[in-house]
Amino acid sequence: MATMTHRERVLRTLNHQEPDRVPLDLGCSRSTSIVVQAYERLNRHLGSQEPPRIFSKWLNISHPSQAMLARFDIDTRSVSQGGPDNWQDIVFPDGSYQDEWGVVRSRPAGCLYYDLTKSPLAGDVDVSDLEKLRWPDPHDPGRCRGLAEEAKRLHAGTDFAIALNMPGGIVTQAQFMRGFEDWFADLIADPTFYHALMEKITDLWIEMARDELDAVGDNLDLCFFGDDVAFQDGPMMSMDLYRKMVKPYHKRLFSYIKSRTSAKVFYHSCGSVVHLIPDLIEIGVDVLNPIQVSAAGMDTKALKREFGKDICFWGAIDTQRVLPFGTPAEVEAEVKRRIEELGPGGGYVLCAVHNIQADVSPENICAMYDAAHTHGRY
Repeated sequence: MATMTHRERVLRTLNHQEPDRVPLDLGCSRSTSIVVQAYERLNRHLGSQEPPRIFSKWLNISHPSQAMLARFDIDTRSVSQGGPDNWQDIVFPDGSYQDEWGVVRSRPAGCLYYDLTKSPLAGDVDVSDLEKLRWPDPHDPGRCRGLAEEAKRLHAGTDFAIALNMPGGIVTQAQFMRGFEDWFADLIADPTFYHALMEKITDLWIEMARDELDAVGDNLDLCFFGDDVAFQDGPMMSMDLYRKMVKPYHKRLFSYIKSRTSAKVFYHSCGSVVHLIPDLIEIGVDVLNPIQVSAAGMDTKALKREFGKDICFWGAIDTQRVLPFGTPAEVEAEVKRRIEELGPGGGYVLCAVHNIQADVSPENICAMYDAAHTHGRY
């Protein structure tokens, strides 16, 4: 098969057709990038001096360097919302900080990430407390400044597939604001407050999406949205609760996105999501990430057989055991297996399960992408 452009390759596989090779991603989303410490080691390994550009402060991830993107012949690029003009994070003397939602995070000594330490709606609250809270301004001009120009530059001036990183998480943001324990309790004990909070957050994400989609227009191939709804052993709640309490909010957001753009809906949830996949397909998810192969029931051969005609898979290279602890030969075997199981007929984009972590060596990162080039030809 003749060599395709990067965008042709990605779009063909997302349309469940075989391209010339399996497409590759690094850094098109906040869940497919690289932790700063791994970035620095890989950059040195590649002989690059490019400093990290922080993608997410609390996740401690960087955009990949140009040297990485070129070395691995990555098929994707990202555009993202900027920070608001009318808010600066409040940094406290102990190094913790408060974001524009009122959520406080801190990084314990020796830790790579910021943990949730204070939720603005924790404890005994009711719907009236939502009216008292200072909410982010979804239309702050800083959010979309330069977004239209960057999307047009990438889409018109390069041949890469472009992903819009939408802010958020409806479930995740509600958990941050309420606190995890209180949020789960609300599912049963206070559904009135629960729904009011979820509605408010969904409203804000849709308003931000409105401005983003106005800005990027047709210069877009994927809309990325992350919202964890599963643990390692199964969904966060019963399927009945999921369908009553979570699914309607995702459906509302994804329906809005699809009403505004032909770009594919690219959805991230860690964990064992196998039982959720039919519902995700029903509400418009085109692409599922990260395919956490170490989680219960996430067998790639079975996933492809059962759902491969209706949803695309993005990720699947194990970050829990193989990438940090395997040899380069074991990494190659992992890549070969996932391509064999997920690649036939298109519908698979290869990258690590979630962001490449700090304990992954440069040699294993190179082995992953080199193996994909070796074994990913159709």
